[in-house]
Amino acid sequence: MFKRTKRTKKAKRKIPKTVQQSIPVDVIYKDGIIQSGRIFSKMWRFSDINYEVASNAEQEEMFLAHSAILNGLPTDATAKISIFNRKIQNNTSEKIIVPVSDERYKKYIKELEELLSDKMAESNNIVHEKYITISAEKKNIKEARTYFARVGSDLAADFAKISSQITELGYKERLRLYYEFFRGDEAGEFDFDLKRAMARGAHFKDYIQIGDKYARVLFLKEYPSFLKDDLLSQLTDFSRSMMVSVDIQPIPTDEAVKEIQKKLLAIETDITKWQQKQNMNNNFSATIPYEMEQMRSEIKEFMDDLTTRDQRMMFVTMTLVHLADSLAELDNDTETLLSIGRKDLCNLAVLNFQQEDGLNTVLPYGLMEIDAVRTLTTESTAVLIPYKTQEIIDDGGLYYGINAISHNLLMCNRKLLLNGNGFIIGVSGSGKSFASKMEIAMAALFTNDDIIVVDPEREYAPLVSNLGGEVIKLSASSPNHINAMDINADMSGEDNPISIKSEFLISLFDQLLKNGDARFGGGVGAKDRSIIDRCTINVYGNYFNSKSDIMPTLADFREELLRQPEQEAHDLALSLELFATGSLDAFSHQSNVNVNNRIACYDILELGDQMKSIGLLIMLDNIMNRVMANRKKGKYTRVYIDEAHLFFKNPYSAEFLLKAWKRFRKYGGLLTGITQNIEDCLKNDTARGMLANSEFLLMLNQSPSDRIELAGLLSISETQMGYITNAPAGHGLIKVGGSIVPFANDFRTDTQLLKWMSTSPGSNA
Repeated sequence: MFKRTKRTKKAKRKIPKTVQQSIPVDVIYKDGIIQSGRIFSKMWRFSDINYEVASNAEQEEMFLAHSAILNGLPTDATAKISIFNRKIQNNTSEKIIVPVSDERYKKYIKELEELLSDKMAESNNIVHEKYITISAEKKNIKEARTYFARVGSDLAADFAKISSQITELGYKERLRLYYEFFRGDEAGEFDFDLKRAMARGAHFKDYIQIGDKYARVLFLKEYPSFLKDDLLSQLTDFSRSMMVSVDIQPIPTDEAVKEIQKKLLAIETDITKWQQKQNMNNNFSATIPYEMEQMRSEIKEFMDDLTTRDQRMMFVTMTLVHLADSLAELDNDTETLLSIGRKDLCNLAVLNFQQEDGLNTVLPYGLMEIDAVRTLTTESTAVLIPYKTQEIIDDGGLYYGINAISHNLLMCNRKLLLNGNGFIIGVSGSGKSFASKMEIAMAALFTNDDIIVVDPEREYAPLVSNLGGEVIKLSASSPNHINAMDINADMSGEDNPISIKSEFLISLFDQLLKNGDARFGGGVGAKDRSIIDRCTINVYGNYFNSKSDIMPTLADFREELLRQPEQEAHDLALSLELFATGSLDAFSHQSNVNVNNRIACYDILELGDQMKSIGLLIMLDNIMNRVMANRKKGKYTRVYIDEAHLFFKNPYSAEFLLKAWKRFRKYGGLLTGITQNIEDCLKNDTARGMLANSEFLLMLNQSPSDRIELAGLLSISETQMGYITNAPAGHGLIKVGGSIVPFANDFRTDTQLLKWMSTSPGSNA
């Protein structure tokens, strides 16, 4: 049947004498195309989507979208959808950076390392990697490249409709996949370079190195009349290294219809002959046998699917290979997999005397070496759906909890996102402060990033102090001083430090004048702006020309205003007097705190109402200087702003934050706002803009109104909403880029470092 769609007859079998000869790859090209005889194949990785936690309506939508992907597969090629269960290597300790200057870090690192090891032991340590391989018979590599370029473009567009991204695999990525499969737990870093190998005269197969493992290939022998959509999910949930592949060969619709018509004609002929035989025996009331009637009904339904329901006929083969360390373990695992299949009325069977052919079929070489084909429609094939849940396991990532679906560690590296900005939101007691403190501790111990914390409730001082950081108390009576006129002169690129400081001073005076006498017109006017800018240039011109080490202060700026001839300048000086030389001159002194400490915490609990607006502006400007200075050094700066809603109420600090949220990305800044209610953010235009520029969102238990807002904002399904409804502390959803994953973060608090993170009453005593 369908001779034109079948491949050419396989070459005469050759018994391999070496391991290399058993790998059915003749040529591999730099762009990742593999040639096996006359068959060329190309491979893409596609990202997972949250199918398991989607609502029924959303699952149906995803199912139909996946059916559309299958319908779009080329009829002159074979597609292989593969799921690779790969073990995660626990090499956290190898990536830890221990600052030798502080011995306390080593103690805390050991505590966290032990906790992470315990979490690794509790998880299944299996990540599901999804691939699609397209293989076709072509005359030469040039024709194959043209063909795969068109197919890849179509696949990218089709997968994008279900928010799944596909990535083309080059030669090194494809070989690394085979290497990691064969080597399993022993797989180290895959060190292969095509040019170097060619120079040495080495063959690429030498680098795959089949390991000392036992493997067995199974295939799906019998399908039930009704197949559930979680078969692949249940099989891959088995915590073993394995690969499951579904080979799909679409049949041209016109050929399929002709073949079905032949089958229908054949069964109608059989029924007619049976009836004639019964009539000859004077049995005119005989009923057509059930088997014949059932077969006719199924063939008619199949024909309707092809002609009226936009279905296609497909040849489908499902194979599975699993690995074990011993033959006894392999036998036990095989029985477990067979029982999983039987639970869904699927008969999985072992390939007898065809294990090597089966292995070459299940691995993504693009080959089909066994004859175990089942004829299905598009929808029947789509039931073997490969999607489950998204994973967040980034290289160099920090720990945020356990994936509530796959039970793998959530390791997120915010530096890999389009921007590293984010929010941590949840009702009081949901674990916001603990989550932010844990990230601060992880970043302090496992990275070289600078860390800045804005602390309105004096919650972070114990942790920061014990990590060797600087706690800066800002108030009128505090002995800690930050000079409002501090400037970062060591800037590069398009940033002019004096222009930035001039803009800051205009905002400061605007705040002063709006809160002052009505004769100032409710803010800074055009003349005032010119005077402020002129004085800024003069003050810093004197500073740079004198090459002094003493930074100018607000008192110096006030003196410069008094030297100007305009009355407006004297009015500005008068408005500044309280904060420059008066009783609230806390920001008019030379800085006497180490604002350049790697970890700095700004304690603003006692910042009074009179100083709050100016104090927030000065503090944020100081943070901006620090971030821009780190940009020159090539360092990342993590900024945490607790009770962020307090800053939204002040238009100047809110505007400053919005600019920072938009600009800090290019400076290497990772900003995090910590607040209770997302509803407050969405009602504020500034906060809404900050949310729009945030790729990271940690959502803990939410109030009913906030859940409604989040569902509309992020298109969260009802199932996902359950993870932020009456959730225990430390449980919720995490959004990283386009991925939304339910998580749980339960930590014991019997270690010293975690005691500093706790916000329970008396825990920091």
